[in-house]
Formats: sequence, structure tokens, C-alpha cells
Amino acid sequence: MSKKAAEITLSTEEQSTLNQWLRAGTTEHRLRERARIVLLASQGQSTSQIAQGLRTRPARVSKWRLRFTRRRLEGLQDAARPGKPRRYDASTEKRVLDQLDQAPPSGYSTWTGGLIAQALGDVSKHQVWRVLRDKGVSLQRRRSWCISTDPAFARKAADV
Repeated sequence: MSKKAAEITLSTEEQSTLNQWLRAGTTEHRLRERARIVLLASQGQSTSQIAQGLRTRPARVSKWRLRFTRRRLEGLQDAARPGKPRRYDASTEKRVLDQLDQAPPSGYSTWTGGLIAQALGDVSKHQVWRVLRDKGVSLQRRRSWCISTDPAFARKAADV
């Protein structure tokens, strides 16, 4: 014997939000389906009637009815998924950029992504290149062609 499904009563704000999700062309299909389930349930339809009408499984309808009764509109959003923890954070980005201010190792005239990764030790060269690309730093253009021993060079270059 199956249990009776939880009755859903919507406030006017909830009903208008759900209808807005249904009408909006940018709403994701899954969110639109969940809104449809809740609206049909609030009209008194049973779980099996809703499942048959939407061509889905009764378990799916039951899940969203239950989540809505527990957490209201917030319950219709996707649950957080843990995923893999971030390996690099903002401090890594700062370390990469700070390393560029240091002189390159002896025997090298400029930094490369691999050299920066080697100097930092715990950052991959791929992450170094990601940081440089995101910040718009080009290692090839870091050298200045404006190196002069002329003491008045700065004044002359400003005139140009």
C-alpha cells in the first residue's frame, strides 16, 4: 500500500515564480520540469497522474514533491556536488607573479613557464601558463629593448 503524497499549497509568490520559470525561454529544462511537477501537485493531481502526464517515473515526481515540501523553492535547485578540491588558489597566482619580479636563474636571460614552475617547486608549469594567460603576461615581451647607458635616455625617449 502506497503512502499518500504530501499536499502542496503554494503562496502567491511561489506560484508566480514557478510560472515565470515555465514561461522563461532561458530556464533549464530540468528546472522547468520540476516547476511543472510542483504546480500540478498543487492543483491536487496524484503522483502517478503527474508522472503519466509528463512521461516520467513516479519516483522522480515523488522526489521533487518531497524536496519542495521540505525546502520550498530552494529545494528545486540542484544539490551541491562535492567535486575535486581546488589544488591552486589566489596565493599561488600571487606567488607566480611575484616570481617574475625576481631575476631569472643564472644562465638564463628571461623566465619561462618551466623555470617559474621549477623555482616555485609545488606549481605545475601548466598552472603557471594558465596564470600568465589569465593576467595577459607575455614572457617573450617582458624584456625591454630600451636599455641604454645614456643618462639622458629617459628624457630623449619621452620626446619620441
